[in-house]
Amino acid sequence: MKNIQNLGLGLFLIGLTIFTSLIFLGKYEVTPQVLDEIISNKSIKSEHLINDLKTNVVGKEFSNPFLFSSEITSALEIANETHKQNSEWGKVIWDKPHSFSYEIAKKSGTGIIKEHKGLFWWLTFGLGILGALLYIIPNVITLGPPGIKNNGIWLHAATNRGWIGWFAFVFLVGFYILLYFRPDYIVNWTYIVDPISESLSGNLASQWFLYGFLYCTVMTVMAVRMYIKYRHNKYQILRTTSVLFFQIVFAFLIPEILVRFEKPWYDFKNAFPLDYDFFFSWNLDQLIASGGLGIFILVWGIVLTLVIVPVMVYFFGKRWYCSWVCGCGGLAETLGDPYRQLSDKSLIAWKFERWIVHGVLVFALVMTGFTLYTYFQGAEAVLGIKTQTIQDIYGFLIGAIFAGVIGTGFYPIFGNRVWCRFGCPLAAYLGIVQRFKSRFRITTNGGQCISCGNCSTYCEMGIDVRAYAQKGENIIRSSCVGCGICAAVCPRGVLKLENGPEDGRINPTEILLGNDVDLLDFLKQK
Repeated sequence: MKNIQNLGLGLFLIGLTIFTSLIFLGKYEVTPQVLDEIISNKSIKSEHLINDLKTNVVGKEFSNPFLFSSEITSALEIANETHKQNSEWGKVIWDKPHSFSYEIAKKSGTGIIKEHKGLFWWLTFGLGILGALLYIIPNVITLGPPGIKNNGIWLHAATNRGWIGWFAFVFLVGFYILLYFRPDYIVNWTYIVDPISESLSGNLASQWFLYGFLYCTVMTVMAVRMYIKYRHNKYQILRTTSVLFFQIVFAFLIPEILVRFEKPWYDFKNAFPLDYDFFFSWNLDQLIASGGLGIFILVWGIVLTLVIVPVMVYFFGKRWYCSWVCGCGGLAETLGDPYRQLSDKSLIAWKFERWIVHGVLVFALVMTGFTLYTYFQGAEAVLGIKTQTIQDIYGFLIGAIFAGVIGTGFYPIFGNRVWCRFGCPLAAYLGIVQRFKSRFRITTNGGQCISCGNCSTYCEMGIDVRAYAQKGENIIRSSCVGCGICAAVCPRGVLKLENGPEDGRINPTEILLGNDVDLLDFLKQK
């Protein structure tokens, strides 16, 4: 079995290497026809940009995306600067430079990758999926019989911030930086999923379709790992199946199929304020212009946030969304499962968590208030502050850096729920409801606890579960996502996820533990 796993690891690394190398392959050449198409589609009125592209780009062959991108973005920035100085605002192109460059690169790429998309899909995704499964599936035998085990997570370089963990960290962060800020560098990656995109939406793949497909692929493969590792626990099997279903069907397939029928792209499970741009003017205008379905989406989004979310949290806690529905949580629970023990359990981290996650929630609500005011009043600013500026700041710092680069890229270093714990405004909203008005709690049987520490070690939200278990105190923390791993790894059945009456839900005890008090000071006070 070890030989099969080693073979699988080798195939996975080969696929990953080929995937990474695609960035540096291919050629780019803008034809006059492509330039005319871009000018027409984007209604470009800048003669400076058009002349610059005709002189320095059209008809020339670029051997890599970096040179091509540099030429396009430089021409765009120079043209925009000229028009702004002359107050020619109608000629300014407001697209992000690298997004503009991506659109041209997508139409201008040539070479073996674009001509053999299927082959390179198998050499990248195919080998990666096959290799990962060959590495994972033998665990049915190598892990031994189902049950709770000490699997040596603190002794492995991949799960204890060793060199493998740091390599994974660099790769993930690099991927997200390219995805969000340099999409024109990864055009070749999008080519290999073009056939899949065309079959679903009828369009060529964008970097976001690539991300969605990769997201679902990774979750599916790592869900197999979850099924094997936690096959002794029905709750984990059902929970993993649920997040996988909602991600693939609601966050990926349905939105793409809607686009095929010329309807708005929409993820029906994505609730505000996680879906922070739901009330942005461009989205409201698009939904209203889309007719009946658009109006339904608008009403559904409001009802989901104001009615369905709090009602469901009251009956089932935030776990119904964070651990059973949410795509962010789904990736954290599958791809991030090997890193859950790396979450910081310190008191300082808890204090920092409370301040920053609720700060993000307030930021999102203030931004939305500004947005709706300017939308209905036809203004551009509130109290002298431009709404667009606030939206840009939030989109960059929270939507891209925090949710993407840090939220997933930092899995191998800070654990798998960095975004959910410290940055997700929806998690903060759910947590407030769960803490003060919910039937959900994790009950503990202190008399059975042997203080092994498994529960605290594997808590991805940084909760010191053992401290509650030793006291026999219910866990009602607002950050708890109800993943149930603490109960799954407890060898004594001390922990149980329950939905019960609110009376008695909060049951603080007077039992003192060694970490709770300075015993010398306590004796002096007596």
